[in-house]
Amino acid sequence: MHGPVSTAWLLVALCAVTGAYCLLRMRSAVEEQRRAAGGEALMGFGMAAMAVPAAVFTPPRWAWPVYAAVFGAAALRALWTARGTPHHLHHLVGSAAMVYMAVAMAATPPAAHHAHAGTGVPLLTGALLVYFTGYVLLSGARLVPAAAPAHGTGPVRWGDRPELARACRLSMGIGMVAMLLTM
Repeated sequence: MHGPVSTAWLLVALCAVTGAYCLLRMRSAVEEQRRAAGGEALMGFGMAAMAVPAAVFTPPRWAWPVYAAVFGAAALRALWTARGTPHHLHHLVGSAAMVYMAVAMAATPPAAHHAHAGTGVPLLTGALLVYFTGYVLLSGARLVPAAAPAHGTGPVRWGDRPELARACRLSMGIGMVAMLLTM
């Protein structure tokens, strides 16, 4: 992706840590949470790999179609699972955004990966920016603490903490906004 190298490394770290926590969430006893965490781990690690600065590593030309195929499959899976759980519609949009970015990177000549064309923001990029910006704002508002129950049921495992899952989703939303802004 385009942009300052230090920002790219921060995005790589944010997405990789988020993906790692999502892997931890896959150990949950709740099946739906495990399923959602798997998709989110794929998204986190995919975003981390895509955000590695081009000055450090430029993926071969065949990598972008592989990204598009992997996230296209993830989008189809999210579409299938969204029949029962509307949360997976967000996974569908996220996977479709990753396909879009991979196709855009594949279509861009290698020399142009380092310079902006100055043609403005394409309509789809703008729509995705609006969606993810709204998602980030809504996710951030949901992190505001509510009144805690008077008595708990016992210690909660790290993989089952809803506030950490929301924070991970917020982090990936912020990462997606950053990646879309640098396209």
